[in-house]
Amino acid sequence: MMMKLLQKSLMFVGLVCLAALFINAFQDAPTDENLEKKIINDYNVYALQVPDYLDFAGEQVPLSNPDILERMDKELLVNTYWQSNGLLMFKRAQKYFPIIEPILAKHGIPDDFKYLAVIESGLTNAKSPAGASGFWQIMKATGREHGLEVNGNVDERYNLEKATEVACKYLNKSKSRLGTWTLAAAAYNAGNYGISKRLKAQKVNTYYDLLLGEETGRYVFRIIALKEILSNPNKYGFNFRDKDLYSEIPTYKVAVDTAVKDFAQFAKGFGINYKILKLHNPWLRQNVLNNKSRKEYYIEIPREGYYTAP
Repeated sequence: MMMKLLQKSLMFVGLVCLAALFINAFQDAPTDENLEKKIINDYNVYALQVPDYLDFAGEQVPLSNPDILERMDKELLVNTYWQSNGLLMFKRAQKYFPIIEPILAKHGIPDDFKYLAVIESGLTNAKSPAGASGFWQIMKATGREHGLEVNGNVDERYNLEKATEVACKYLNKSKSRLGTWTLAAAAYNAGNYGISKRLKAQKVNTYYDLLLGEETGRYVFRIIALKEILSNPNKYGFNFRDKDLYSEIPTYKVAVDTAVKDFAQFAKGFGINYKILKLHNPWLRQNVLNNKSRKEYYIEIPREGYYTAP
C-alpha cells in the first residue's frame, strides 16, 4: 500500500516538473514582439550630426542656410548608410587616388576634385546610357576635343592618366569662366553653358543659390559628403584594416609603334594572359591594334610575381 502511494506521489511530482518545464519553455520562446525588439536592439540607425564647417576646394558650404543644411544632411545619411558601397569606395580610393592626386596637383586643380571621380563612376570604368565613359565619365566629343583617341580600336577615355588630364583641362576652363571651384564642379555635370544660363536667369552668382534639377542640385553635395566620409571613416562607422584595402599592381610600360594582330599572343610573351593585359589597359578595345599611322602607344605590363603564369 505504501509502495503504491509512493509511486503515485512520484508520478505527481514528475508531472508537476514536466508542466513547469513546458511553461518555462513556452515563456522563453521568442514571440514576434520579442524578436522584433531583439532585431531593433541589435541594429541601430542613428541621425548624423552635420559638421559645423564643411568646404569644397576651400570654399565654405553655407550651412547656416536651413535648405543647404537639409540637403547636406541628406547626402551624408544616404552615403553613410549605403555601407557596402562606402566600403568599396575606401578600398578603391586606396588603389586609384595615388594616380589621380599628382595629376590634379600638376594642373593646379584642388585635391577635393578626386571625390568628383568617386561620384561620377565609383572609381570604375563605367559607361553611362548617354555614352560617357571611364572614371571621369567623358563624352566622345569632349574626349576628342581635348586630344584623346576614341574609336573602335582604342578609347583613351579608359586610360586613367590621360582621362584625368582631360578632366583637369575642362575644370580649369570652367573655373576661368564661372569664377569658383564649386561652380566648376557643378558645370562638370550640367555644362558650362548650362550653369552660366541658370545663373543669369535666376540673377544669382553661387551654386548654393541656384534652383537646379535633381541631379545637378545634388551633385556638389554628394561630392562633399563623400569627401567628409572618406576622410573620417571611424566617425561614420566604417571599420577596416590596411590589408582590407586594394592596392595598385606595379607595372612597367612597353612602347608599341606597329600593328598588333593578336593581343592574346602578345600578352603571353610577357608571362600574362589577355584578361590581365586588358585589366591594366582597358583603353585597348579589341584584341588587335591596327595602328596604320605607326603611332607610339605605351602598354602597361604588370611586374613579375603578382599574377600566376597562364
